[in-house]
Amino acid sequence: MQHMMKYVRKYGLLFTVSVLLVSVEALADLLQPTMMSHIVDEGVASKQMDKVLHFGGWMLLITLGGALAASGRNIVSSIVSQRFGAELRQDLYEKIQGLSFESVDRFDRASLVTRLTNDVTQVQNFVNGMMRIFVKAPMLCIGGFIMAFRLNPYLSIVLMCAIPLVGLMIVLNMRVGLPLFVKVQNALDRLNGVMREYLSGVRVVKAFNRFDLEVDKFNGINKQYEARSISAQRVMAVFSPTVTLTMNIGIVAVIWLGGIRVDNGHTQVGHIIAFVNYMTQILFSLTTMTMIFNMFVRAKASGGRIIQVLAETNPMTDFKKPVKVLKEKGSIEFDKVSFSYEGLGGEPVLKSVSFSCQPGETVAIIGSTGSGKSTLVNLIPRFYDVTSGSIKISGIDVRELDMHELREKIAIVPQKSILFTGPVIDNIRIGKQDATLDEVVEAARMASAHAFISELPEQYDTMIGQGGVNFSGGQKQRVSIARALVRKPDILILDDSTSALDSATEANIKQAISQFAIGVTTLLIAQRISSVKDAGTIIVMDDGEIVGMGSHDSLLQECQVYQEIYRSQIGKEVDSHASA
Repeated sequence: MQHMMKYVRKYGLLFTVSVLLVSVEALADLLQPTMMSHIVDEGVASKQMDKVLHFGGWMLLITLGGALAASGRNIVSSIVSQRFGAELRQDLYEKIQGLSFESVDRFDRASLVTRLTNDVTQVQNFVNGMMRIFVKAPMLCIGGFIMAFRLNPYLSIVLMCAIPLVGLMIVLNMRVGLPLFVKVQNALDRLNGVMREYLSGVRVVKAFNRFDLEVDKFNGINKQYEARSISAQRVMAVFSPTVTLTMNIGIVAVIWLGGIRVDNGHTQVGHIIAFVNYMTQILFSLTTMTMIFNMFVRAKASGGRIIQVLAETNPMTDFKKPVKVLKEKGSIEFDKVSFSYEGLGGEPVLKSVSFSCQPGETVAIIGSTGSGKSTLVNLIPRFYDVTSGSIKISGIDVRELDMHELREKIAIVPQKSILFTGPVIDNIRIGKQDATLDEVVEAARMASAHAFISELPEQYDTMIGQGGVNFSGGQKQRVSIARALVRKPDILILDDSTSALDSATEANIKQAISQFAIGVTTLLIAQRISSVKDAGTIIVMDDGEIVGMGSHDSLLQECQVYQEIYRSQIGKEVDSHASA
């Protein structure tokens, strides 16, 4: 609840104004049956037209006041609910953005999308309803009962019997409905997950002609969502008519008992008319309250899921007094670094890794798939924190550095090239927001991307489709490299960033980077021997450990794992090189 106090403080005043306007509207509705009673009993029954006009005039004024209050309430509630929904969605998005990879990994990606969209909408609708009809309904119910009791205590016995029954049904509805709607939202998560997975892998599905399999998978999840929704709605569908039936029976009882009392001369006709109107208002308010609790159950389920994200603690926080600026170029030192992913039973992915890389030096890292290469470089910008040991940049532990400043010094070309919807130039400028066109073109030239970009219809203003669907794998990699180079970083990390390029293009990029990266600490991760053999130092990794370190020639003689990789890729015997 503490996570919602921010919004309570911010919108509490406007919420109170809306509640006051609703109160005026409810009061106007409650006064009308009493006015009608006076018109019938004092005007119509005694044939006094002045009484009819007098009370009729008051009814018109009361109705006008209620209408004005209702209009004001609608305006205020719409403004507050829309602003609240937008701010909650923004805060939730910023929270997700600020979470470490370790924290984000605890949530399914499709679930986060559902929480940002459907769950926020459910809470927003409930807040809007609270300021419109949800506050009015209890006021009409309680006020109607008080007015009816003042009008005729005898007939109020019917209300005293009906309202506790309805209250009991509301409690049962909440106890049964809440778990059902939690299951509905979880099923919606899975539905979104299947859709997201299909859309991201649509080319694979079509390439292997597995459309029917995907349809069957979606149909199964969709049926599960349908079944859970039906179960939840079935409870609600039974609840609302039961409340209506209870109150309608009460109205019949009032008319029957009232008719007897009118016939005996104990009650006036106007009182019966007013009492029935109050019963109708109470019926309306109770029916509305059933809808309130239906929406409350959904909003509570959605609110709990939102708070679950907002309450997520970020284990990766800045040092109490972080070092703001690194004065020296970025030397890197790994000192007995070990790391384990949460949820893998503590099994280490990296085991006591130690090495150093000086400014201007290029260190290449090679190893089989799953040897821990990408995990190792992900620790440098603190995507994850080490389990034990330390990583130092310019002699300072990365955990003692300001995280924003640390990442400003680093440029990464990830293993999977991600492009965003928008112009090519904006994608490259992600590396440096204020980069000039000349800087962008220079970076594109070094990344061997300028040639193909120049051939595009609108060159650097050409729009990239979602995820870069209109670019080939090699083109996406070159734009990603340009994005890193335009930053002119102190530390450049290339995580298997040329895997989709031909040898000639890769050689051109490596030559351009070698000229560009004077004084830049470069870490190059690759699967191919040809990509790393020219590096000053090559680190060979296997099963999370460093099993070899040195130059290409020395590793060919001394490192068995490197020899095996060389044999598998080059197809020549290592022994011949060793004897040469």
